[in-house]
Amino acid sequence: MTLRTTFLVQPFELHRKRLRPARQEPAQSEFGALKKAEALAARMPGAAALKIVADDETGELEGVTILGQFGEVPDDFAETLLGN
Repeated sequence: MTLRTTFLVQPFELHRKRLRPARQEPAQSEFGALKKAEALAARMPGAAALKIVADDETGELEGVTILGQFGEVPDDFAETLLGN
């Protein structure tokens, strides 16, 4: 089993006065994800920087960490990531 760490930015947009996820963007590092999320939040309602650890062979998630949130992020965002 080989674990792979990926960094993503999840921006949010307004649709009918509700926040919804926009297209995720990859980042090269933790620092890059935080900077990209902060920059996107200046143009959009909000964004979150994520660290995702998954099994490289099966794709099974080992863990998701929210590195930072900027601007408006849905209240239940953390719960939806964890599948609760």
